[in-house]
Amino acid sequence: MPRYDVITFDCYGTLIDWESGIANAFLTTAAADGVTLTREAVLRAYAETEHRVQAQSYRPYRDILRDTAVRVAALIGWPLTAERADFLADSLPSWQPFPDTNAALERLAAVSRLGILSNIDDDLLAATREHFTVAFDVIVTAQQVRSYKPGHAHFLTARELIGSASWLHAAESNFHDIVPTNTLGIDNAWINRQRQKELPGGTPKYKFDDLAGLAEAMT
Repeated sequence: MPRYDVITFDCYGTLIDWESGIANAFLTTAAADGVTLTREAVLRAYAETEHRVQAQSYRPYRDILRDTAVRVAALIGWPLTAERADFLADSLPSWQPFPDTNAALERLAAVSRLGILSNIDDDLLAATREHFTVAFDVIVTAQQVRSYKPGHAHFLTARELIGSASWLHAAESNFHDIVPTNTLGIDNAWINRQRQKELPGGTPKYKFDDLAGLAEAMT
């Protein structure tokens, strides 16, 4: 595998264990209302809902999270008003990296510049970056480009920042990252954290089960 001058990452789901963060936020807040939810039901409803909310006209990610939380709660039988739906955004800064994330990033930072392309607000990403042990040279957020992946604005902006340097984008999400980078001719790596057998719709250049695998191949 060739080395790249720049490696960018999707953040939530690739570097950060967002499923645990989402599920724990829902389960904890619902329990305070005397409502018992299951992790599986929360994550299934969330996966069905968030991308539809993002597909509407651009709004700050906090608004996306609030709207998504209300819709998910309705799907799984928890009456939740919009006024109480900020719990998800409030919990986001506490979401933790996957166990292999920081060690892998440290290895990769020794050979490449690193970046993050994320569907997030600047302040929320700044809080998340406190969990990482490396610096990122390229940062592109939804707030900056006023668009959400799988739209192309993140990637086009990153290309302007990266210039002619060789570039690899690594991500867990087929829908948000692999498909648009295929379309734009950007080398990509699928981080298959959920151990899916197939990746419908996208054709990654490289496949790894986790970030440690990418770091091993690159260094």
